[in-house]
Amino acid sequence: MFYCSRGAQSAENNLRAMTAHASMCCRLFDRQRSSKHFRKLFVQCVNGNTQRLYSGATHKENALELGDSTSSAANFASSVKARTKQSLSDDSILPFSAFLTDNFGRRHNYLRISLTEKCNLRCQYCMPEEGVKLTPRGQLLSTSEILTLARLFVQEGVEKIRLTGGEPLIRPDILDIIAELRKLEGLKTIAVTTNGMNLARLLPKLKDTGLDLINISLDTLVPAKFEFIVRRKGFHKVMEGIDKAIEMGYNPVKVNCVVMRGLNEDELLDFVALTEKKPLDVRFIEYMPFDGNKWNFKKMVSYQEMLDHIRQQWPNLERLETGHTETAKTFKVPGFKGQVGFITSMSDHFCGSCNRLRITADGNLKVCLFGNTEVSLRDVLRSGVSEEELLQIVGAAVGRKKKQHAGMYNISQMKNRPMILIGG
Repeated sequence: MFYCSRGAQSAENNLRAMTAHASMCCRLFDRQRSSKHFRKLFVQCVNGNTQRLYSGATHKENALELGDSTSSAANFASSVKARTKQSLSDDSILPFSAFLTDNFGRRHNYLRISLTEKCNLRCQYCMPEEGVKLTPRGQLLSTSEILTLARLFVQEGVEKIRLTGGEPLIRPDILDIIAELRKLEGLKTIAVTTNGMNLARLLPKLKDTGLDLINISLDTLVPAKFEFIVRRKGFHKVMEGIDKAIEMGYNPVKVNCVVMRGLNEDELLDFVALTEKKPLDVRFIEYMPFDGNKWNFKKMVSYQEMLDHIRQQWPNLERLETGHTETAKTFKVPGFKGQVGFITSMSDHFCGSCNRLRITADGNLKVCLFGNTEVSLRDVLRSGVSEEELLQIVGAAVGRKKKQHAGMYNISQMKNRPMILIGG
């Protein structure tokens, strides 16, 4: 974001904002040759061949709970007009794409793209014990389709892209994808979330190619427990990857730890202690419900319970200031190199500042991690539509994003993908 000064500079920037919005509106309305054609396209992408909550190869088709989609498409133009007017009312901020701004004024400048449904681990909270039925290769986004969507979203204001999976580092062309993303003008940050198994080996090339940030999943510091949680060996490889990231200058290195009662909540203090000598950002994540992970309320350890336990050991733990769109509540033990954070999706949601969108490996747009309505951008791309029509479908989906997700009990009762098929 850019903040204007007073006087002539303010007037100049306001003029630029009005010009940019006028240009955008022309794209939306003057070049929308037929509203009837758009309505037909939108209805097809959510209620036609793509009528499913997630890939038909992984689950039976489900009716999307989108209400009257024809009405939604017809009302999209007026919704964008309203959002554009709202954006123009704030003189201090340069214009942001109406396509990526929802009806609550949230600007989505962060895109998470799942590169694969495959993974070399079988984490209990991510994948059902019996595994998942993978989507046929032809129904997954191709590399060119991934890059086409990334370019389109960046053109509309996305500044950060995170590559997820499955496990993104098992994808053979991961370096090529990052290299091509690095060429996108306006994209400031490329990040990866990984289980760390292949990280030490690939990290030198990943850094040379342009990888900015790394999140590594690690739920225990006990090798035997690691094997129990992920149903595979490899603890030493993950630790080697963490140390390699620190050695190569990544600071902080983020470590994601899903906390589950009866499994690893007894290691909270050990994880905090890691931040004393190492520049780690350990993020404790409340256990969240997804298909097949056998979630129940008793297994969830709340943010407040974790914080109270840590403060018994380190009573001087201090809260740090974070950006408006940050998901973690961040703390630091004075004198420690690193810090800790809490991702409180269940006990204290942060929906009001959400700036994230997700694209699954099979090409579905998810505007909310816990929402079970999706729109297939893959099918729209393959139908040969123009970029303008594709953007209108993205805008319609973003415009329907709810103010906040359902409560934890309701989420646990909803049908949603397993985490591995979402991409985190």
